[in-house]
Amino acid sequence: MHPFEYLPARNLTEAISALARHGDRARAFAGGTDLLVQLRGGRYELDAIVDLKRIPEVMELRLDGDGLHIGAALPCYRLYEDDSIAKVYPGIIDGAAVIGGTQIQSRASLGGNLCNATPSADGIGPLIVHSASAVITGTEGTYSVPVAGFCTGPGTHVLRQGEVLMAIDVPTPAPHFGAAYQRFIPRNEMDIAVVGVASSLVLNATGDRIESAMLALAAVGPTPIVAAAAAESLVGKAPTEESFREAGELAADASSPIEDMRGTIEQRRELTRVLTRRTLAQAAERAARNR
Repeated sequence: MHPFEYLPARNLTEAISALARHGDRARAFAGGTDLLVQLRGGRYELDAIVDLKRIPEVMELRLDGDGLHIGAALPCYRLYEDDSIAKVYPGIIDGAAVIGGTQIQSRASLGGNLCNATPSADGIGPLIVHSASAVITGTEGTYSVPVAGFCTGPGTHVLRQGEVLMAIDVPTPAPHFGAAYQRFIPRNEMDIAVVGVASSLVLNATGDRIESAMLALAAVGPTPIVAAAAAESLVGKAPTEESFREAGELAADASSPIEDMRGTIEQRRELTRVLTRRTLAQAAERAARNR
């Protein structure tokens, strides 16, 4: 491993300054569950790692009338161990709870999962279907971008030199909103998704029609895929198995999987169909309870 300087930033100003100073030769460090593995594997040669965990803003967790505010370095277990958050945002919990095993989740964060930008990430799809935004701060100020547009390719994202992902903001769900995330993996835990699907929908007041929907696919493209046509096909329809089956076909059409040792192209497309149907059914059940 290339020798590097460890810089424990005490505030955002220190972190941004260090990242800007070292440029491409520095990375922000939250949980380190991906970065340290990548360093040992020779993916990067860095001169500095900037530790964010001492910065209050990136460790904040807040649920209020504006929605859910998740600090970028906040460990995943803090989310699913909070009953109030799990009740309102079960779709996000679905993803956060399967990012590695128990030891990993004491360090790993949704912010780190997002910045790692792997196509198979479990945390990104649920954030997309909850209409989450990434709060970014840097030398030119603070701004937000939709999580759906954050990843630009495998391992790449919109962050520029000297910028840090500070937090993730998730709006308060509408009444009759439900969301769910499921993945297929070869083993029971601590494996990479062959396919993952996140779904959300809003039912009307009587629960017999879908007013809006969102679908996000993982591990079937170079970035998480927003299956817009599949989601649009559900609007105005009853939340039935047939409606979900039709959406599953359109979701599979939106996918662009590769073939590798973990699965074939057709297997991944079929899994997309199946997981779309299952997550939509689960989201509909949750929406019916969210009145």
